[in-house]
Amino acid sequence: MSEGGILSQHLETIAAHGGILINRICSADQKQAYLDQAGQLPRVTLDERAFSDLVMIAIGGFSPLTGFMGQADYERVVNEMYLANGLPWSIPVTLSVSEAIADSVSAGDLVRLDDAAGRFVGVMELTQKYTYDKMHEALHVYRTNEEKHPGVAVVYQQGVVNLAGPVWLLQRDVDPRFPSYQIDPAESRSLFAEKGWKTVVGFQTRNPIHRAHEYIIKCAMEIVDGLFLHPLVGATKSDDIPADVRMNCYELMMEHYFPRDRVILAINPAAMRYAGPREAIFHALVRKNYGCTHFIVGRDHAGVGDYYGTYDAQHIFDEFKPGELGIQPLKFEHAFFCKRSHQMSTTKTSPSLPEERIHLSGTKVREMLRRGELPPPEFSRPEVAAELARAM
Repeated sequence: MSEGGILSQHLETIAAHGGILINRICSADQKQAYLDQAGQLPRVTLDERAFSDLVMIAIGGFSPLTGFMGQADYERVVNEMYLANGLPWSIPVTLSVSEAIADSVSAGDLVRLDDAAGRFVGVMELTQKYTYDKMHEALHVYRTNEEKHPGVAVVYQQGVVNLAGPVWLLQRDVDPRFPSYQIDPAESRSLFAEKGWKTVVGFQTRNPIHRAHEYIIKCAMEIVDGLFLHPLVGATKSDDIPADVRMNCYELMMEHYFPRDRVILAINPAAMRYAGPREAIFHALVRKNYGCTHFIVGRDHAGVGDYYGTYDAQHIFDEFKPGELGIQPLKFEHAFFCKRSHQMSTTKTSPSLPEERIHLSGTKVREMLRRGELPPPEFSRPEVAAELARAM
């Protein structure tokens, strides 16, 4: 992939993955040159996840990627969790199309990328087309070939040919849902430096924040300079709590329960894969690109259903050499409210019996809310519970 569009780094807490923070957002002149060619370029329409991937590549969130993966990178990532150059990477980032679309383009073409609404949003310098084994990808990345797994379902539904090559995003638009929380990697790194934060812990979730989250976050905050609260707002399952509701919950927590001067709340525009352990590595590397030095990994991180063991997403970090990932995972046990000590705890700190513990899964909470029931205060802060009830 081409080497263009690299941001220099100054006063940053940690190097981007691969050593450089990628920038594939067009300059004004580049954008105009592509617009002038728009009518003559072959087109590919991006679905919601592919568009999120384009944005994440362009802003440097997926550094060192400068485009959608070629075959050598794809195959080594799927089989070994490394890029072809030996750099750790756990999730394939590909642009899959039908045979008909693949036949309409050739290596060397400049391809127009449109979003689902038909807007011209980017270009790809096509370098390669290749086929791939969907079931092989499913089994290695998601540890299952069952189509009921949401990540596997996406793989099975996508095209049979991958297009590869460097990409450019025509312009970085502001997300109208969360304009004040759109903080891209170059900006987050600058903010950390301005605050004098040498150590920053990142926290990822697609679920509304509850007291178990709060507990492990605050434990982590005791050993670092700052917290990067970074909920995912890209594509998720249809039954997940909507992004705007989750962001409202974070705002309430910021207002009432966190020290504002030690927390930055920002959106993660990526799409959810539900790849469990592999996605935990992926999420950590993305937060490294945003400038985090530490990353929280809790119970069943990025999991879905019963596909992964409770702590598989923690164990996978041990498959890499010490320091190889360049970001420190902070591994936490499943937290709960302990009736005996009347506080949040884990099995590492509480002598309580199972019947003395209050903990609810996100699924159970969603079911309660749909029945018009509020989760108990031991599980959720009252302001957050009220917001969830209002939204549901």
